[in-house]
Amino acid sequence: MEVEVFFQLFLKELEQHKAMQQYYKFLNGEKSFNFRKNYFVQRLQYIYDTVRERGNVDLNIWDCGCGYGTTCLFLAMNGYKVYGSTLEFYIDEIEKRKSYWRQHGNVDLFRYDYKNLFEEAPVKEHFDFIIVQDTLHHLEPINDALSIFQHGLARNGKLIAIEENGDNIIQSMKLYKLRGNKRIITIWDERLQKNILLGNENIRGLDSWRQLFTKAALPVNDQSIKYIRYYLPFYYKQKNDVQVREQEQQLAVKSRLRKKYFFFGLNFTASPQHTSHS
Repeated sequence: MEVEVFFQLFLKELEQHKAMQQYYKFLNGEKSFNFRKNYFVQRLQYIYDTVRERGNVDLNIWDCGCGYGTTCLFLAMNGYKVYGSTLEFYIDEIEKRKSYWRQHGNVDLFRYDYKNLFEEAPVKEHFDFIIVQDTLHHLEPINDALSIFQHGLARNGKLIAIEENGDNIIQSMKLYKLRGNKRIITIWDERLQKNILLGNENIRGLDSWRQLFTKAALPVNDQSIKYIRYYLPFYYKQKNDVQVREQEQQLAVKSRLRKKYFFFGLNFTASPQHTSHS
């Protein structure tokens, strides 16, 4: 199932599933629809393209911080076995979602649970892919999280990072206004009945991520780096979403400064460095 087909079915699901409408704001009017859609489909396409590079569906995939499970459902619709973990209330909606998607594919390929990754390390070198979408900036201590991912990835595995660009000047100013410099907070988790550390929208730029990943023996793959979303919603009145995507990518190639400081989204992959078979 291609991304565009999934997206159209997803819109029909949203019409029925009101609990998700505040998070996925596609039904809130035409003004920003294509703007939001472009961001959604580019990120999902990046994940799909990366996974498909392996050439088979017999893979172990972990979506850490899976939220409502949208990416997991998409992968399941394409025949991939995927495990999702989360510490968010969104998990309560997943069974209802499975009922909808069952008519389009094998939802049993998607299993999930409510779990803190710091409490139970994955089996060593087990996962072919670990997806962290809008999740890395919440994980604390981040060095421990990256070590867990490095431990859990197979020798030819990849971590797929889908993040906001922490170097984006506008977004950085907006977040500073909201939370100041309080980048790490402690919250009480009702289900786990304990306090947990949480990154407070602690977004980072590529250079910062690169340093952290290198220290964790999980270096960023340079050829995988992709910046997305530059133009604001009004621009979509003049161009369709495909034209906007093409122009944004041309701009990313031509202008390093615009790419670094004014693109909103940042995607990249990282591969583990294993020093022994122990």
